[in-house]
Amino acid sequence: MTKQKVLLSSKEVNIILHRLTAQLIEKHEDFSNTVLIGIQPRGAFLANRIKSLLEDFYKIPNVQLGLLDITFFRDDFRRGDKPLEANTTIIDFIIEDKNVIFIDDVLYTGRSISAALAAIQSFGRPKDVELLTLIDRRFSRHLPIQPNYRGRQVDVINEEKVAVKWAENDGEDTVYLISK
Repeated sequence: MTKQKVLLSSKEVNIILHRLTAQLIEKHEDFSNTVLIGIQPRGAFLANRIKSLLEDFYKIPNVQLGLLDITFFRDDFRRGDKPLEANTTIIDFIIEDKNVIFIDDVLYTGRSISAALAAIQSFGRPKDVELLTLIDRRFSRHLPIQPNYRGRQVDVINEEKVAVKWAENDGEDTVYLISK
């Protein structure tokens, strides 16, 4: 029997998004040399929200947002039984010598971020790379990767899953802990 518990309500998600956005502004000010890169597929929802808050709520113009597909850079590529489906990469700006902020919903083992680091090299050499994540599953890391900006740190056992739901895709802004 599967059980799910609410880790973050819609209100809490909204508060965290504002806090993360404010932290980005403190560090990057006008974003003239900083770009956001959402890790496909689930990081794209968070990245779009952050961009909207920066532009609409905090009135920072022209924030550049790209979406990065890491499918073919993953270390488990070709290990599964079913073929992987790639997402779209949309980066229509130069990242050479820019501050790049990777954005993903959940930091788990660190392997997705490792793949993103490999994939972004195809677009140039960033000046600096940072990581923003909504949920940090800190005791599950396989690689020495830590977020610069984290919404909530969650200690869960490996059999448990963290599911982030976005209104745009799932009809709600909620984070669940799912256990069997």
